[in-house]
Amino acid sequence: MLSELIAGDTLDFLDSVPEYPPADGWTLKYRLVPRFTTPTQAPIDITATTSGADYRVQAAAAVTAGWKVGAYTWARWVEKAGPIRQSLGEGQFVIKTDPAEAVQGYDGRSHARKVLDQIEAAIEAFSFGVKQYTIGNRSMTKQDMPEIITMRDRYRAEVASEDAAAKMASGLGNPRNVGIRFSRP
Repeated sequence: MLSELIAGDTLDFLDSVPEYPPADGWTLKYRLVPRFTTPTQAPIDITATTSGADYRVQAAAAVTAGWKVGAYTWARWVEKAGPIRQSLGEGQFVIKTDPAEAVQGYDGRSHARKVLDQIEAAIEAFSFGVKQYTIGNRSMTKQDMPEIITMRDRYRAEVASEDAAAKMASGLGNPRNVGIRFSRP
């Protein structure tokens, strides 16, 4: 199963389950169960079709356009007349907003990038004045700069990993690999 899908894109992939081949009468099924409570989204059931010795899992763009954005847990199993059922696992799946359909206020940045941007804004606004103060029964303590730098470095690494994964998914290769060429003088 994919890890994410943009609402309105076609869901289409092959799934191989050699121990339960379609030729033996097995049918592969998926269920996507929303992990959110609002907006309301019923669980999504998908029955795969046969594609040679594999299964093709598909949902048309017009169908996925109606799926609510958010996090889902997927379950996968095979069934056979009798009734025989065998669970094959579960995982996590995210349906993302279609940027082409987004409206004002849409923020497509990842959680890590949003937090990194907030941390960098906090560093820029940081003043080395008072660290803690109390007014009446309310008090405020500012974080130390070393704590902020540690958080920034952690989120920078997470954002760099996301960027590297996006480049690899786009076919641009791993930006962390460095090529070395040796030549004879």
